[in-house]
Amino acid sequence: MLSEKRIKEAESNVNKYLKEGLLKKSDFNKQILDILKKNADESLEVAIFLNKNNKSSLWIIVVSYYSMFYLANALLYRLGYKVGDKIAHKVTADALMIFAREKIKDALIEGYEEIRDEALAKMKSDELIEYFDFERRKRSFIQYNTPEEIKISKVKTSLERAKEFMFQISKLLEE
Repeated sequence: MLSEKRIKEAESNVNKYLKEGLLKKSDFNKQILDILKKNADESLEVAIFLNKNNKSSLWIIVVSYYSMFYLANALLYRLGYKVGDKIAHKVTADALMIFAREKIKDALIEGYEEIRDEALAKMKSDELIEYFDFERRKRSFIQYNTPEEIKISKVKTSLERAKEFMFQISKLLEE
């Protein structure tokens, strides 16, 4: 579950990003959205291919994360925000937490029609946002500071998180 401290930090950061132009309001262009979704799909396909063929653990983790990164940016773009080039991964993580968290929760509540359990949907929403934040930090650590044995143990989690994130956020983008 996302901590209140982390949410407050993201809120403060997003306000700074908007002032500094690292995150901007954006007019909608379907072509940009389609490119981001295509990049997300292709990244996940590459991660699955690498995993199926027992290839680089490093690149399975990195490409799994990038599938989430592109789709998170697609969602933010759909919500009217464009992430700039500087510290794009951190900006995306914080903006996702602030602008998309409730929207994800609401979509999950709709998806849980039979049980209509708002608490469960809120937990799942926070979990998806955390998946992105965990994988962003893991990708950086793994890419630059980790021996191969540890990378291998992290592959399955990264791939499963990416698949779940892609599944849930893609449904939200279809609305």
